[in-house]
Amino acid sequence: MARRHRPPPPPPLPQRDGIDPVRLRLPEDPDRLWPTVRDHLLARFGEAIGVGRLDAMLREGRFVGLDGVVGGAEPYTAGRYVWFHRDFAAEARVPFEIGIVHRDERIVVADKPHFLATTPRGRHITDTALARLRRDLGLTELQPAHRLDRLTAGLALFVVRAGDRGAYQTMFRDRRVRKEYEAVAPYDPSVTLPVTVRSRIEKERGVLAAREVPGEPNSESRIELLEHRGGFGRYRLLPATGRTHQLRVHMNSLGLPLVGDPVYPVVLDEAPDDYTRPLELLAKILEFTDPLTGEPHRFESRLRLCPGASR
Repeated sequence: MARRHRPPPPPPLPQRDGIDPVRLRLPEDPDRLWPTVRDHLLARFGEAIGVGRLDAMLREGRFVGLDGVVGGAEPYTAGRYVWFHRDFAAEARVPFEIGIVHRDERIVVADKPHFLATTPRGRHITDTALARLRRDLGLTELQPAHRLDRLTAGLALFVVRAGDRGAYQTMFRDRRVRKEYEAVAPYDPSVTLPVTVRSRIEKERGVLAAREVPGEPNSESRIELLEHRGGFGRYRLLPATGRTHQLRVHMNSLGLPLVGDPVYPVVLDEAPDDYTRPLELLAKILEFTDPLTGEPHRFESRLRLCPGASR
C-alpha cells in the first residue's frame, strides 16, 4: 500500500508584508556534506546572498523551525523543516488602489489597476495585488485563482481559503469561465470584423514578447468592433484560451496593436512605468458557476479605459 503524503506543518512565522515565509525541507545527505545547518545553508544560499549576509541572518535568528530559532551550529538533520523571510528590495508603490467588486466567505473579486502585478514575482513582490489584499483585508490564506498580466487592468478572482483554490483553478483550466475584455486600438476599415483568430503562441522564459509560430493552434480569440472614432476603435475581445499575451498577440497579428502596448509590435527599451500611458486593455467581465455552491456569478469591472491619456 502506498504511503499517504503528509502535508507540511503550518509555518511558525507570520506573513511579512503579505508574503509567506520561505519553507525549506532539509534534503537527505548520504555523503555527509553538511555536518551543521549552517553548512547546508551556505551551500544552498551562500553564492546568492554572500557568506556575511547568511551569517548575519543566523545571528539575527531569522531561520526558524517548529521548536524555535535554528542555530547555524546545530547538527544537520535530513527532513527537518526550516522557515525564513527573504530580504525584499524597496519597491515603488503603484499609485492606484485596488477596487473590491465582490467579497464573500469563499472568494474576492478585485478590480486590479494597470501596472500592478497580480502575484509576487521577479522585482514585484510586496507591492502586488495579492500582498496588498492580504494586508488590507486581513486574509492571510488568500490565493489567486488565475493570473492577470501586470499591465492589464480589471477583474481578478482570488480564493479566501487555501483549500478551496484547486476547485476554482480547475474551473479556469477547463474553460468554464467566460472572460470578456475591452481594448482600444487603431481602427482599420480593411480588417473584417468580427473575426476569430486561432494560432500557435509560444513564450520563451526570459524573452519579453511571445510569438506566433507554425503548428497546431493552441490559442483562440474572438475580436469584435464596438465603435470607432478619430482613427481608433473600441473592441470586445473574447478569449477561448489563456496563453500569455494572447489578446495582445492576436490584435497585433491583425495589424491592430493595442494603444499603450510597450511590447507589440516593437519591444521598447525598459524604462520606469509611465502611469500616464497604460496599456488600453481591461478584463471587463467574468462569468462562471461557482464550483462549490453551484451559484451562477457575473461580475463586471468598474474601471474604464482612458484612451485619450495614451495618445
